[in-house]
Amino acid sequence: MNLIFLGSPGAGKGSLAEKAVKELNLAHISTGSIFRSAIAEGSPLGQKVQAIISAGKLVDDETTIDLVRERLSQEDAKKGYILDGFPRTIFQAENMKAFSRVDKVIDLEIPDSLVLERLANRMVCRKCGHNFHMIRNKPKQDGICDLCGGEVFHREDDEETAIKQRLEVYRARTAPLIEYYRKKGMLAVVDASPTIDKVMENFMAVIGR
Repeated sequence: MNLIFLGSPGAGKGSLAEKAVKELNLAHISTGSIFRSAIAEGSPLGQKVQAIISAGKLVDDETTIDLVRERLSQEDAKKGYILDGFPRTIFQAENMKAFSRVDKVIDLEIPDSLVLERLANRMVCRKCGHNFHMIRNKPKQDGICDLCGGEVFHREDDEETAIKQRLEVYRARTAPLIEYYRKKGMLAVVDASPTIDKVMENFMAVIGR
């Protein structure tokens, strides 16, 4: 099964994917993780990606498509995957058809007010990408990931000004994908506002599991 998760920043795509890949035995492919790896390597591409993300903008289509195509060619993705953060534009979706087939697209819906609350308090593991919350889900040891021991930090693009800009960019460029996939009969909508366990329950229902 090949799935795409759509949703604004803070909708919980990564958190849901963490649970879903275990239940469905799929590869979780996050463009955020791909970008962070490029940044950590310090390559010219990584430096370019860092500057774009820090400004609260999206990485250009061609660069993103190349990174995702390479990732989907790896062995673990051949058994099925959840794509988290790609495609973000109709151009990316059209180009993706040349190298992979998608079975269903999950649209995680959430109000902007909840996005702001979530992201302003979000902390992320620099090593494995696991999300924490400064109030509701702190790491057991300050600054240390419970899962892998990596550094937990607050991302620059999770500052309020950057969050609002990311939401504007999402609505302008990515939201049209919802209608694109709806017309193809591939879209399923899931309310992303409740707890992650409830979101997982609703997700499993819409994919017939």
